[in-house]
Amino acid sequence: MSYPPKQHQETKFSAILETIKHYPLATLISAKDSEIFTTHVPLIHDASEGKFGALIGHIDKLNPHVELLQNNIPSQVIFHGPDCYISPHVYSTTQLPTWNYVKVHISAKATRIQKNDAVIASIAHMTSVLETSQEPYVLDQEDPRVQSLANYIVGFKLEITAWEGKFKLSQNRIAKDKNLAKEALIQKSRNDITAFLNGILDT
Repeated sequence: MSYPPKQHQETKFSAILETIKHYPLATLISAKDSEIFTTHVPLIHDASEGKFGALIGHIDKLNPHVELLQNNIPSQVIFHGPDCYISPHVYSTTQLPTWNYVKVHISAKATRIQKNDAVIASIAHMTSVLETSQEPYVLDQEDPRVQSLANYIVGFKLEITAWEGKFKLSQNRIAKDKNLAKEALIQKSRNDITAFLNGILDT
């Protein structure tokens, strides 16, 4: 594709996988007739499926999006990496304001995970991947609560058919300015969000 410009198109699939790994909460998009269905859901990459692998996820069975996650129906997925506003003050040279970001766009074919035990196993695997505590939580697949969970959710697989990396990271600037923009993005990702969360949550 011609957009974004070539310097902002990521060509290494390894960088795509790193983005998926570090930012697994994705925007899942499907269409039926003229209606768009959008769901935010964590997805885990499974390298054993197809040329580029597959994305495994779960969704509430009452979500109307469910009917579009089967029979190889096409879907789009967007993974959202870090992003921030870049002020001209960041650069060592004279520039205009911009916004830097890391996004991954995936085209995929959706199929349903049919068996309850396979759904539960996929939940257990996702839990093991996402756990980062010193004593990682291990999902007991025989726990009756876990067994009953399979009655309320749908597991699905998205076989990746195409991918795009849209990495706008000041690649068209001189090396010094590119590094300054990178540091600005790193600093933004470290910002304290306490005030924001306190402002939107009832305390």
